[in-house]
Amino acid sequence: MVSDFNLTNIVVIFVSLVISITIHEAMHAFTSHWLGDDTAHLEGRVSLNPLRHIDPFTTLLLPLITLILFKVPLLAAKPVPFNPNRVKYGEFGAALVGLAGPFTNLFLAVIGAGVSYVLFANGVRGLAIGSLLIFVQINIGLFVFNMIPIPPLDGSRLFYALVPESVQEAMAAMERYGVMIIFALVLAVPAFGDLLVSLSNFVSQAIFSIFS
Repeated sequence: MVSDFNLTNIVVIFVSLVISITIHEAMHAFTSHWLGDDTAHLEGRVSLNPLRHIDPFTTLLLPLITLILFKVPLLAAKPVPFNPNRVKYGEFGAALVGLAGPFTNLFLAVIGAGVSYVLFANGVRGLAIGSLLIFVQINIGLFVFNMIPIPPLDGSRLFYALVPESVQEAMAAMERYGVMIIFALVLAVPAFGDLLVSLSNFVSQAIFSIFS
């Protein structure tokens, strides 16, 4: 993640987070609607309006606190409601809804890296390049973090579709405690944090190798 937490970088981080999370959540809602469930659509979540997706505490205050204390912004948006029993293709349809968010972040990271490469090749330096690189890092981080197969994170939806019913029941029972488990792993288990950093670095290198 970003190592220099001056005021400019903090502003860029939060603007990048708001943009990235808004598009992430909107794609969850769009995909569920596209697959036949209008729950999110009826609640106005098929929208690029950040106010539809942001929770004042978990999206704004929490990452500010964790950024100051741990140098890592941990956050969550308002969950997009959807009924997995109403989407097409059953459990795999529900997995598509879950994967739509993080893969949108992966796509945004690729776009950001491509734009930064073009600008850099044309002599642009300074804040523009730095802001784009932060945007890329944020989206890679969101992709990697959300692909963790622990409910309620998005990666768990793919896991649900692949495991037997007995495991699904155990995951459903875990879901109410999932957020606490994830935060405990990130903050208290250094090896877990190191794994996320390694995965993020691997994805970053793969993306930038496209343009090299």
